[in-house]
Amino acid sequence: MSTDATPLDELRLCDREVWKDGPPHAIFKRLRAECPVHWSKGITEFPTEAGFWSVTKADDVHTVSRDWEGYSSAHGITAVSDAVMPVELVSAMFIGMDPPKHDRLKALFQRGFTPKRIAEHEDAIREITREVLGRLEDREECDLVTAVAQPVVSRVIGSFMGIAPEDDEPWAVLMSALVAGGDPDLNPTGPEAIMQEEIPKLFERSQALIARRREAPTDDLTSVLVHAEVDGETLEEHEIVMGFFLLMAAGNDSTKATYCSAMRALMEEPAEREKLLADPSLVPSAVEESLRMFPAFGHFRRTATADTELAGCPIAKGAKVVLWYPSSNRDEDRYEDPDRFDVERNPEHQAFGAGGRHFCLGTALARLELKILVEETLAAYPEMEIVGEPAYAVSPFANQLKRLPVRLGPRA
Repeated sequence: MSTDATPLDELRLCDREVWKDGPPHAIFKRLRAECPVHWSKGITEFPTEAGFWSVTKADDVHTVSRDWEGYSSAHGITAVSDAVMPVELVSAMFIGMDPPKHDRLKALFQRGFTPKRIAEHEDAIREITREVLGRLEDREECDLVTAVAQPVVSRVIGSFMGIAPEDDEPWAVLMSALVAGGDPDLNPTGPEAIMQEEIPKLFERSQALIARRREAPTDDLTSVLVHAEVDGETLEEHEIVMGFFLLMAAGNDSTKATYCSAMRALMEEPAEREKLLADPSLVPSAVEESLRMFPAFGHFRRTATADTELAGCPIAKGAKVVLWYPSSNRDEDRYEDPDRFDVERNPEHQAFGAGGRHFCLGTALARLELKILVEETLAAYPEMEIVGEPAYAVSPFANQLKRLPVRLGPRA
């Protein structure tokens, strides 16, 4: 039976088969119409995990996102609580905390991610992008994910964090295995190996860099973590490592994901691409439309702190509440013809969250990277076309293409 036709009381929205071709937009459309707050009994792959509520409409996602007292982030941030990574580790990242500690810790990073600070990096990001695109000059075809997106975003976040260029690829492989842990290509050893193999690698690499920054501070974000104080106390080792992990995971996967899906859409909708080629000033609008249609992360999660009700649905204290951004960003009550890619739409969206304390720290950097990547790719290869079958990471969390084979066409 197709998962699109599964009775809603039997649907387990996080099961791998549901995500084998990317976000299940037909299922989400059905849920928005018939059951906007939906109960999944569990996750087949992780039988120890409890069931969860799915929130699929934009207004309800907004409500939950802004109510940190009623919906906590301190008990897990994905539908899988601790079958892959213990909650104790997740809660060492500020994304896995509630105020007041969340606010104090996030403020430490905010200084490095102000729009002004990010804008100062525009020339460097553009130089990185042009250098990576320049490596393709003797090639007719490439995988846009691995040949362009990954090396650009890895070098950008690597430069922010103080990582040497030769370490970009090992970190990228590690981050992909962690963020899309259920995908057999990105993590061939399976989710159960993450704690046994990947997390120890993360700690080992992070601790080596942290030790260097303790001895010789610099102006990178790793030094900010190492020497930060919260309530007069420095961060513990695992808090530094997990803060480092959070920034590296977001920097390696978020922009890469939306850029690749945006380029796929532009190649599949040549009329929209022609608009950008004719008028590059539309690129920022196209970026916002890409963020709406292709948010980098499929979901984040909260936990109800008391018995409550959402959209008429009773939710018990302690229940997991999962916010689905590929659904809320295509809500028919908010967007006209929501499945149409329109570079002139310039929409508001929830790709960076839906307001509240956990709104994405890196919005300015992501927007700038996406703008530069789209501009430079179109300027270099305006006739690029898809030549094989794109493939999604099989993951309800990492909403990204793992393969996008293209023919480059003549270089402009």
